[in-house]
Amino acid sequence: MSLISRIAAPAAGHDVAGLVRALLSAGASAPPRPPAPAERGPRLPSAPTGLGTTGVRISSRTGSAPFRTAGSNGGAAPEGAHRVVGMPATSAVLPSGPTGLGTSAARPVPAPQPARNPSPQPARNPPPADPAPRLHCPPALRDDRALGDTVTERLVEWADEIGIYPGRLDMIRKADFGRLIMLAHPESDDPDRLLAAAKCALSEWAVDDHYVDCEVEEPRHELLGQRLAIAHSVIDQANLPLAYAGQLEEVVTADPVCRALRDSLRNLHSYATTSQVRRLRHELGIMFVAYGQEGVWHTQQHTPPVWEFLMHRHENSFIPCMVLVDAIAGYELPYGEFADPRVRRAFTLAGTASVIVNDLYSMGKEDPTDFSLPRLIVAEDGCSLEEAVDRTVDIHNELMHTFEAEAAALALTGSPELRRFLAGTWAWLGGNREWHAGSARYHGDAAAA
Repeated sequence: MSLISRIAAPAAGHDVAGLVRALLSAGASAPPRPPAPAERGPRLPSAPTGLGTTGVRISSRTGSAPFRTAGSNGGAAPEGAHRVVGMPATSAVLPSGPTGLGTSAARPVPAPQPARNPSPQPARNPPPADPAPRLHCPPALRDDRALGDTVTERLVEWADEIGIYPGRLDMIRKADFGRLIMLAHPESDDPDRLLAAAKCALSEWAVDDHYVDCEVEEPRHELLGQRLAIAHSVIDQANLPLAYAGQLEEVVTADPVCRALRDSLRNLHSYATTSQVRRLRHELGIMFVAYGQEGVWHTQQHTPPVWEFLMHRHENSFIPCMVLVDAIAGYELPYGEFADPRVRRAFTLAGTASVIVNDLYSMGKEDPTDFSLPRLIVAEDGCSLEEAVDRTVDIHNELMHTFEAEAAALALTGSPELRRFLAGTWAWLGGNREWHAGSARYHGDAAAA
């Protein structure tokens, strides 16, 4: 089930929802706080807590170091780019121990962090053996509700013009996608730039809802490969001989999903460089491969093993949204660094962690037959749902701790743009968690208070 489909489901209120709340609510991130004058913009955590980080400490030096903008070497920002905030310069020591998946059992105790919410609300209806809510994620850097509302309303208008989600536009409004994008991109307060990211995200989710989960259309999984191939011809423009190009264009223009993909990518060019847009096109192609895999599960009535589902989550995550971190902030991470396998590994670990958050928070709303990590752990290992949720939190936290440690090491030797991109990814994860933790769609009306 896609993100928007899970949001559109009835508000969670049964035993599964209570279990998830009990396991996660007390571990919710601290309320967003306005940055202090010397603390503008996202930063990597000052004390990473993953395995191998006992020797890693990122400490701020006095003052702030300016960051180069896209296409420059310390010069002016590109024409049309809005002002973005700087980040303090940092220094770090490379990890002294091993990192990576499979090493969580040896994780050291995290360095103590200052309390930002001295009076947290107790968890509601905790299970008999409370595993201590501990979903590891940063807090959101800001929560500008008015800005989020503006983006949401403009996104609804665009969806109406394009024709995706016909008759269900209020679902987009209730989902409050503008707030998600606002939380996830705290370096920009420009509604136009945030709307560009929101259009891309909604068109991506529409592929799932129209083609894969069939929440908007009648299920036609036997046609999934064909439909994804046609949609991909929009992402990576197919150039047919003139005698046949018109026929493809007729099919594309008749499909609201293809129209949304084309329009959102065209609009993104106003705020991103050609290479940044190409980067997104590449990530969408990877996600389409994962959609094809999910189509096999549907048509063959196959329940994937946990390892296959985690591989699927590597390919079908929030990465197409996260890859715009620098574009929406108004700078560009050099291609050589973005393509570095070490950067790719850290970034995709963060992407998988981000979508596991969605698996956890949406579990109380989805149909028991839908695929999610906790339910697949139950099916494979025969454990209780409570234990499966707790183990899913363990998996999420291992991914996050490893991302922290490896991002800290990369920040030591990388460019200022790489440090900023990794810190922006960290901020994106915090905004994503804040949106899931606070949405009334997952927790009932009380959560919106």
